[in-house]
Order: sequence, then structure tokens, then C-alpha cells
Amino acid sequence: MLSIRELKKKLSEKKISVSELFDEFYKKAKDSQLNSFNYLIDPEKNKHLINESQLRYNNKKEELLDGIPLGIKDLFCTKGIPTTASSKILENFIPQYESFVTASLLNDGAIFLGKNNCDEFAMGSSNETSFFGPVINPWKDSNKTNENLVPGGSSGGSASAVAEGICVASIGTDTGGSIRQPASLCGVVGLKPTFGSCSRWGVVAFASSLDQAGPITNSVEDAAFILNSISGYDKNDSTSSDHKRDNYLENIDKKFDNKITVGIPSDYLKDVNSDIAEQIDLAKKHLAKLNINVIDVEFTTTEYALSTYYILAPAEASSNLARYDGIRYGYRAQGETLDDIYINTRTEGFGEEVTRRILIGTYVLSAGYYDAYYRKAQKVRRLIKEDFQRIYRDVDFILTPTAPNEAFKVGEKLDPITMYMNDIFTVPTSLAGLPAISIPSGLSKNNLPLGIQLIGNYFQEQSLIQLASLLEKELKFND
Repeated sequence: MLSIRELKKKLSEKKISVSELFDEFYKKAKDSQLNSFNYLIDPEKNKHLINESQLRYNNKKEELLDGIPLGIKDLFCTKGIPTTASSKILENFIPQYESFVTASLLNDGAIFLGKNNCDEFAMGSSNETSFFGPVINPWKDSNKTNENLVPGGSSGGSASAVAEGICVASIGTDTGGSIRQPASLCGVVGLKPTFGSCSRWGVVAFASSLDQAGPITNSVEDAAFILNSISGYDKNDSTSSDHKRDNYLENIDKKFDNKITVGIPSDYLKDVNSDIAEQIDLAKKHLAKLNINVIDVEFTTTEYALSTYYILAPAEASSNLARYDGIRYGYRAQGETLDDIYINTRTEGFGEEVTRRILIGTYVLSAGYYDAYYRKAQKVRRLIKEDFQRIYRDVDFILTPTAPNEAFKVGEKLDPITMYMNDIFTVPTSLAGLPAISIPSGLSKNNLPLGIQLIGNYFQEQSLIQLASLLEKELKFND
């Protein structure tokens, strides 16, 4: 796969036209058997964008992402293009406006191939809860060559499409690890920015205090290109941060001028398998080559993070998904009374996992249980944030595994508790609202990709990307 920089160079030098580039990716996406797209945009609808992009190249006035074919997770509202959240209840929904993130990409010249499949309403860790069927990981287990593997979730369609090479990059969302975990399982890069860096306006809501948009790419540099486009203040989003944005491509090839310390939490590594442990040891060796100091650290709240997340996220989901009642928009079932319409619509429209989380969320918010569960979980969330800040007094970055395992077979881990454990290394970062990036580090004994996660302090994406890029070059996964 050529990088965004390399593709832009070819377009600028007229070695390929914008239409030829788009057609090449569109054909690959159309021929793909991995179910990574819910909807492909008719090339005729993109013709004006292709022509405008080509004109800018002809006049040497190209934008940041001019002519670059992207996938968009089917959670972002795209004007005139179906946006389903991979749910039956929204299967025919066509927004009349553009989300902040997708509008930013269009303003920078990107061209959308279509909407990537995902877990229904972003609820899942394997992309098996989608109404449109599971997404398949392009990687195959060397010992079980005929077995289909999951790509991770919930942004599994995005990660699978990027790994297969049918889009240059894709935009996902990360609530508890939904960008980073599938990136790890598919051998690509996944970046979750600091909460509030990228507007949630126009993103179908799951958990409003956790959802954050971010890129899934083939390289750290490509992630920086995308982040430069989508990070920005938005007055329409009450959680959007008005901090000064950096140029995330700056210093990406430079070594740090000052001494950097990376902490590796021992509590994250207690029960990891030998494959994961080897990746962490490998990363430590390469960090030492870069003259970066590595020390052991230990959190006191890690064991509480997963249970805290699975109280708070379903609680917010039950509130956010109350709007899907069959009256205002979306799927509507028949019923003799208004209550029948509500009940039948939500019963038929939501899948099993979404229903489960709505029920959990409604329960923890109900009278008599609010204080026992929801309020207590909020207090623990504060302790998790403080725990990270305690660690950051001694280190600049934190290094952990991204996921506790390699990609597994479709249908292998449908038990909810087992599935929730896939987020064990990513959830604490989400609860704290910190930026984190997953980069591929190597292969397991079954020749499947594994990832490592780098976590930075609030709004330190530039230095986080710098470190990830340096480590990426040392690990040489794509060489």
C-alpha cells in the first residue's frame, strides 16, 4: 500500500489521475468478499468531487487529502448517503446533513468510497453484531487456513478494509477501544485522540462521554494526515475542546530532543500469553535503541476499569437510544396502540447485544440502583483518571498490549463476558479520556498480527504520534 504522501506525489506528478485512483479502489471494494462495506457510493455521485480534485492538482493548489479514497464507519452522518449504524432500525435512514468530521474531510479534498460495516451502534468487539452480517478479517490463521477470523470491533469494517487495501484509510469511532482493538487484530494503525479533540456532532451516539472519532490507517504518518483534517473545535458539540491544535505531521521523523521515559504497567501483563509478552519485550528493546528510558509502573485501578465501563457505557446508551421509537424516523413496526408500536419497533429493530446493553443501562439508572451502581461507577472513573495522572508524574508515555489475543474465529467468542474481556487493555484509557495509538508490532505463532498500545497525556497527540512513528520504523512490520 502506498502512503497518503506517496499517492499525493503521484497525483501531483500526473503519474495517475484522481479518477483512475478512485476507480482502482472502488473496483477492489466492489469485488471484496469481506463484507467490510455496508454501502458503496456510486462513482457518478462522486464525479464532481473527482473533477474538482483533479482541477486543483492541475493548478498546483491541492488540499491536504485531495483525491484520497477513504472509508467512513457507518456511524457518521453523511448527507444524502445512507447511515445505518449497522442496525435494522436505521437501515433506510438518509441524513440531510454532514457530520463535522466528514465535512472536514470533504473540505480537505477526500473522496468517500462508502460506509464501512461495524458492530450495531458500535456495541461489540468482533463486528459480529451488525445487522448486515459479520465482517471478515483479511488475515488467515496459518494453522486453520479455511477458518474465517473476526477483524475486531466495533470499527471492524474500517480495519478490515484498510488491511485488505480497498481504501487508503478509514474513519472509525472509539468508545472503549473500538479503533485500537480492531487495528491490532488486523495489523494496521488505530489512533484514538483525546476526548473532545474531534467533534461528535453528526456521529450516531453510543456513550456521549466516551465516543471519539479517529483514523485507522496503514501507517502512523497517514494517521497524522487524517488527524490534521478531523481535529478541530466545533461549537455544535458541547464536549468539543477549544485547545490549540498542532500540526501532527511536524517532527514525525525526528528523535526527541529531551530524555523520554515510557512506563510499562506490570498489572497489565500479569496474565498475558507468551505471544503478547514477547511483543512487549521486543518493544522495550527497540525503545532502548532509541535511547528512550523504560521503567515499570503499576496502576491501582486496572481491575475496576472493565466493570466501571460496562456500567457507564450502557447507561449512556440506554439514554441515547431512547430516541429510536419508530415515530420520528427509522424503522417502524405495526401495532394496535402507541405502546405496541414502541415495543414492537424496538424489539424488531435492535439486535441482541444492543438490547442487552439498553437493559443493563436502564437497570443501573433506575430508582434504587442509581446510587449503588451508576454513581459509584462515576466515582471509580474519577479514581482511574487520577491513577493515570499519578503515573504521568514519573513517565511521558505508557506502553501496553492493545488486545489480550490475536484474531479469533467468527462465532468463537459469542459469550458476552468473554467478548467484553477483549477491551481490557483499551477501556481504562477511554474512561480517562486520554489519547492512545495502536501500532502493529509483529506476528503471533499462528502468523496473525499483534499490536502494542502507546498512551499519552491529554492533548499530547503530536508527541504521541512522534513516538509511535519512531517505534513503527524500528519494528518494521510492513517491510
